[in-house]
Amino acid sequence: MSVTTDPARAAAAPELDAAAPRELDADADSEALDAQPTPRGRALPAWARDATLGIFVHWGAYSVPAWAEPTGPLGGVPEEQWFAHNAYAEWYANTIRIAGSPAAEHHAREYGDAPYDAFLDQWHAENYEPGDWAALFASLGADYVVPTTKHHDGIALWDAPGSGSLTTVARGPRRDLIQPLADAVRAEGMRFGVYYSGGLDWAFADHPVLDSAADVLALRPTDAAYNDYAFAHVVDLIDRYRPDLIWNDIDWPDAGKVPGPTSIESLLAHYREEVPDGVVNDRWGADVGDYRTSEYESATDNEHDSGWENCRGLGFSFGYNAVEDESLTLSPRELARHYADVVSRGGRLLLNVGPTAAGEIPAVQRRTLEGVAPWLRSVKPHTLGRAAIAPGEVRVLRPTEAGSFAPAAPAPGDADRPDGSAPASGAPDLWWRAWRIPGGYVVIADDPSVVVAVPAGASVRVIALPDDAS
Repeated sequence: MSVTTDPARAAAAPELDAAAPRELDADADSEALDAQPTPRGRALPAWARDATLGIFVHWGAYSVPAWAEPTGPLGGVPEEQWFAHNAYAEWYANTIRIAGSPAAEHHAREYGDAPYDAFLDQWHAENYEPGDWAALFASLGADYVVPTTKHHDGIALWDAPGSGSLTTVARGPRRDLIQPLADAVRAEGMRFGVYYSGGLDWAFADHPVLDSAADVLALRPTDAAYNDYAFAHVVDLIDRYRPDLIWNDIDWPDAGKVPGPTSIESLLAHYREEVPDGVVNDRWGADVGDYRTSEYESATDNEHDSGWENCRGLGFSFGYNAVEDESLTLSPRELARHYADVVSRGGRLLLNVGPTAAGEIPAVQRRTLEGVAPWLRSVKPHTLGRAAIAPGEVRVLRPTEAGSFAPAAPAPGDADRPDGSAPASGAPDLWWRAWRIPGGYVVIADDPSVVVAVPAGASVRVIALPDDAS
């Protein structure tokens, strides 16, 4: 790991044209960031503007079979192949219903005709130590933590009203799994949010199998009965845990999109009253979100301006997938690179961990998290007040043996990014990302020996990506 602040390095580079970059103004940068509107025109609270790293936790009955075909990232696999070859272990209950799918064959081989519901009784969470989880997340410099409270399978991880036996209090672990984590996360100084699947619930009614994106939209529950059920759930989550963030998924039942006592409008009015600086994402099927989201390589058109969030797992799945070994899991260096890319473009990363059914962070995931932690902690202080750079605002150069400078190129496929320059003839590509902070710039690069050209008088901090061995 290398962290360098070297004004001389910036001064040694060829000067930029005076007309290319604007003059630095720390106050103007800060005011511009504060004023950046959200999708619904409401400025993000300070904690959300400053945040760059959240931790997603997908944990459920699907952690018992812990199986999915690791076909690739969402957005990188053709839709016509995705559903039958779903890389998401948390979609196991749906994928095993698709005739001829590898998941259906795996389930028949391992569990016969056992219903998905049986996995709730086999889930015991016997090694669950929320304090250990929170300490690990805090060691990364995480700003907030968002566990699943009810995923698409309809199983609630707390004593959800109206859920009967489909909770971890009634069966399986036999306890509320959310409150201990909320307490541990806040004790470590992080914000606490909740994920809730408002758009799908495969246990609420007998819904057909979903094998296309069109099916997800057409066959999701939309009626008043499900709306009232979901409304009561989220109100209970608000009242019990006072979450700093509500991360709804897929959509919201259409019956709740018209004015009324159990409408989205009423739900969020209650939330704003209880948690004035709380935020909600954009997956409600209505214009109520405070920020936009992308997922792996999907919905990347939402990655613009500032305050957006990219979520992804360490592998291809969110829920624990025992098939995903080290070769299918981000290394510390790969994770650092993805984090730097997201932050440089004004976003924040919501990085997922998928615990085992016993409640342990898998060794392959812990290896990456512990490996990148020192690097992330060193970078985080240099993200406050960040802003994306304009094309030509920063140039990153590689010293040559002749004493001149060669442009450093971005990673393949990134040539359209403002912080990438064209490859030098005969020079190996060198990846880099940069952002502006009040008074200067931060550059993340493969090679710490790069020379950076910035506007006169600006400071530059060059930070090398971590080695996977560190």
